[in-house]
Amino acid sequence: MENYKLGVKVSIITIIVNIILAVIKIFSGIVGKSNAMLADGVHTLSDVLTTFVVLLGLKVSSKEADENHPYGHEKYEPVFAKLLSIILVLTGIYIGYGSLKVLISGNIKTPGIIALVAALISIVFKEGMYWYTVKTARKIKSLSLEADAWHHRSDSLSSIGTFIGILGARMGVKILDPIAGIVVSIFVVKVGVELYLKATRELVDEAADEKTVEKIRSLTYSIKGVEEIRDLKTRVFGNRIYVDIDIAVNAFISVEEGHNIAEEVHDAIENRVESVKHCMVHVEPKKTQD
Repeated sequence: MENYKLGVKVSIITIIVNIILAVIKIFSGIVGKSNAMLADGVHTLSDVLTTFVVLLGLKVSSKEADENHPYGHEKYEPVFAKLLSIILVLTGIYIGYGSLKVLISGNIKTPGIIALVAALISIVFKEGMYWYTVKTARKIKSLSLEADAWHHRSDSLSSIGTFIGILGARMGVKILDPIAGIVVSIFVVKVGVELYLKATRELVDEAADEKTVEKIRSLTYSIKGVEEIRDLKTRVFGNRIYVDIDIAVNAFISVEEGHNIAEEVHDAIENRVESVKHCMVHVEPKKTQD
């Protein structure tokens, strides 16, 4: 619940900043006659929509397990992250199409100074929003919030391209304005595709990373009485990990002693590996001749 509140706080702040920036950029694009700035403003407006999607994802995934979802709701996180990635790709295509249309038509105007100032303001604020959001996303292990952070970064890079394009156009190379829009659109689409693939991996029960698996092995062998790890399976479930482990213990100890060893393994893994949500330990006998 604490993670949910932190995620909501970040999302609300970014929504407010994005609305202000979108108004500034669209106004500057119209008044300053800059296609690149107008496209940049639409990109920022799409950030508002994606952050609303993030809020919805955080709310749903933070719900406790229930009768219909006994394993919890964490997998809703990558589902919403997929939606965000699709919005990113569509935004990139829209920006690129608009800029390409202007380039082909040849109807390119010299942007006003207001568009250049707006681009500079956007670069500073969007880069700051990226670091603020991504830091929180990694802290609470939220994929959809991380996707939203990358949306801020793509907007920051979009504004850098816009700034270069507007500056070049004002210096006499008008063609740089729409070209900047096309270059930015390619980057935005690339980020969207990468996020989509990352979200897909979290939905198909992929194993945890090698570093986490090795930590689980090390913790297990540190428990007195564990003779061997017969099998170890991990699966990523949204932003959490489920662990199934088979351990071998001395075949001649009591059932209660074997159970106590299993409990120690269970508690060590769940308490000392932060991303683990649940650990199932199965005990097998190991005779001296094994």
